[in-house]
Amino acid sequence: MAVEHSHELDNGSSSSCDDDGHLRRTGTLWSCIAHIITAVIGSGVLSLAWSTAQLGWIAGPVSLLCFAIVTYVSAFLLADCYRSPDSITGTRNCSYIDAVRVNLGKTQTWFCGLLQNLSFYGTCVAYVITTSTSMRAIQRSNCYHREGHEAPCAYGYSVYMLLFGAVQIVMSQIPNFHDMVWLSVVAAIMSFTYSFIGFGLGFAKVIENGEIKGSISGVSTANTADKLWLAFQALGDIAFAYPYSIILLEIQDTLKSSPPENKTMKKASMISIFITTFFYLCCGCFGYAAFGNLTPGNLLTGFGFYEPYWLIDFANACIVLHLVGGYQIYSQPVFRYVERWFTGKYPTSGFVNNFYTFKLPSLPPLKINLLRISFRTAYVVSTTAIAMIFPYFNQVLGVLGALNFWPLAIYFPVEMYFVQKKIGAWTKQWIVLRIFSFICLLVSIIGLIGSVEGLISAKFG
Repeated sequence: MAVEHSHELDNGSSSSCDDDGHLRRTGTLWSCIAHIITAVIGSGVLSLAWSTAQLGWIAGPVSLLCFAIVTYVSAFLLADCYRSPDSITGTRNCSYIDAVRVNLGKTQTWFCGLLQNLSFYGTCVAYVITTSTSMRAIQRSNCYHREGHEAPCAYGYSVYMLLFGAVQIVMSQIPNFHDMVWLSVVAAIMSFTYSFIGFGLGFAKVIENGEIKGSISGVSTANTADKLWLAFQALGDIAFAYPYSIILLEIQDTLKSSPPENKTMKKASMISIFITTFFYLCCGCFGYAAFGNLTPGNLLTGFGFYEPYWLIDFANACIVLHLVGGYQIYSQPVFRYVERWFTGKYPTSGFVNNFYTFKLPSLPPLKINLLRISFRTAYVVSTTAIAMIFPYFNQVLGVLGALNFWPLAIYFPVEMYFVQKKIGAWTKQWIVLRIFSFICLLVSIIGLIGSVEGLISAKFG
């Protein structure tokens, strides 16, 4: 095996955002849509039937539509902040944190960086949990089919989490966003597939039942307090399922500059949100109509694990394949941020900056960097360990969604838009956006309260 030593900057982790030829952007509208759908249609879609069940037939679908509108407004505001000071001819802000630094200053940049990276990390934890749930569902459905519906078929989660973690250690060596369009395309196809299967199975179950289950008020509880906790947690789950603002500028940074990136991003956002909302409403509403008060936390684990077992297996396999790519969508910005920081802090360190080229027979050259291997492996190991400690699907999604919804999807985009467009205080647009931000803050607070209560009850109850 030939080993070649080189010292070079990795474009994915340390290049500047200038149009200097070092980083070739070739992204198009459709690659952008693939990235967005991979980021948005993730584990969150599987919890929407449960969320609809907690809110009922009016509040559930209305909440899904409202979050869709909020997400588009957020995407619209952020797309214009990719370049500063002008949205078309200004200097690139190649990440969310870069945009906050340019528009809002150092203090808010620190706060944003903390929240954004915490959100990325938490989403990866949620994806580990979701993947293990789906892999376990495949084994259980096969067990029921083989041994009968009364068989115990009890399996744990840990081995599946460890297996997914091992796969992600390998996948995390993909250098950057620009080298993973193929993975996003595959993941987007998988997300469409299992969402359509979930919708189809829910529709078939409604036909089989001969009735539409559920009620205006949703799932009944022993007392009002329990109902409020569950409704609040449902809002947190929906908040997790929708906004992709934390990753929007990183996706926009893959686009070529003609036509202008902000115009392409707005169009891609509109198409993607329309598609995802359609699937969300289908999965959420038909899932609730099929199961009523017994709607499961994860839609694809609610069809009895019986027949058609092969279709359930296929849908859950699609989830696993999708989340392999989804995990990377949310990991790559963290990898980039940390590796850029180390490169700037230790420009002469061989551990940080040296790349070693391995050439294997019949394979393209493989570039290895010791920092990349060490940090990315430790990152994957830690997300897997946290998921093993807190394997609570709906509660974890609710906490993550509510915690980051307002600051990252609403507050920072609104504040940056004020600076970018020079919107003065007490103007009509300023008042409207302030009211919009305040309402979203209230929703985020109640979602966080309900989800934290649910997580504590699940862990210690």
